[in-house]
Amino acid sequence: MKVELNRLNDAVHFEAKGNATDVKVSIDGSPEIGGQGLGVRPMELVLMALGSCSSLDLIAILKKQRQVIEDVKIEVDGQRRDEIPSIFTSIHINFILKGDLDPVKVNKAAELAVKKYCSVHDMLVAGGVEITYSVEIV
Repeated sequence: MKVELNRLNDAVHFEAKGNATDVKVSIDGSPEIGGQGLGVRPMELVLMALGSCSSLDLIAILKKQRQVIEDVKIEVDGQRRDEIPSIFTSIHINFILKGDLDPVKVNKAAELAVKKYCSVHDMLVAGGVEITYSVEIV
């Protein structure tokens, strides 16, 4: 796996793309280091990676169980320490699902998706980050 980042201005705005697709992501730093609000911040990308990694697995598991998913929303909230580097100390993922869903199957699928199949989860936990999750069916 490989990604490429190209600087787009004389500040800290970058465009990133992976080698698997031509999809591009705009990344920018905070105003304190010259960021101009032109992209997602790197630590937000970490939360996005965790949320998307676990969600892809959650949806795949629920589809195999023939659960009817009408909509999925994921909220990921991370707490960071004050000292530099300002790493995450805890993260909470909230899965909000809509559809004809069995709560028991959804909860078991969420546990498997987060704790067994999500490699981003395992990397963060290995670094000492506490990760919790919850599920809402609406």
